[in-house]
Amino acid sequence: MNRDLTHTQLFQGIDEQDLPSLLHCLGAVERSYKKGDVILSEGKPTEWIGVVLSGMVIMECSDAWGNNSILGSAAAGSVFAEAYACVPNEPLFISVSAAEDSTVLFLNVGRVLTMCSSSCVFHAALIRNLLTVCAYKNLQLSRRIFHTSSKSIRGRLQSYFSECVKKSGSTSFEIPYNRQQLADYLSVDRSAMSNELSKMQREGLIQYEKNRFSINQMHRLEE
Repeated sequence: MNRDLTHTQLFQGIDEQDLPSLLHCLGAVERSYKKGDVILSEGKPTEWIGVVLSGMVIMECSDAWGNNSILGSAAAGSVFAEAYACVPNEPLFISVSAAEDSTVLFLNVGRVLTMCSSSCVFHAALIRNLLTVCAYKNLQLSRRIFHTSSKSIRGRLQSYFSECVKKSGSTSFEIPYNRQQLADYLSVDRSAMSNELSKMQREGLIQYEKNRFSINQMHRLEE
């Protein structure tokens, strides 16, 4: 495994020379997926934590009528399914699929949470990193709840775009979702959202081309 895992969230601060021993200790397994492939299925438990090595995966859930809701995404270097893996026999409320061709490293949660006999320093660092990842995911979920709190589609778009501006430090940014995924993430109808985006562009509030957006701060986004 020749990837530099030290740049990922879970292995941050761990020396590259320690990685082979650590990965062996964790029972690491690498898998590749094509765009659209299901990585983890809703309703089934898992004992594996996923680390995205390349590509991107999305987390979504569906209701009894088949309506999908995007809960988030994980790009290269990010972790997924850690909360479910840490709760024994807990069925997944979500499904995880590849948003594009992706490679994932799976780690056995039992080996992650159980210190090896030598109580190695890098294993302790891994557990601290996992706690940080879980806390960060909790913040992400809180943000999504905040974005969907508005009753209007424009208000939800405004909330999400405001976060994108703050995260990128620029009024121009790219989002990780296509139109359907963005609609699912914000829990709105795609056609209605697309109409609202077009209206906002005509009013000079935003400009966009595919996944690239620009916010005109001379205008105030109204509900």
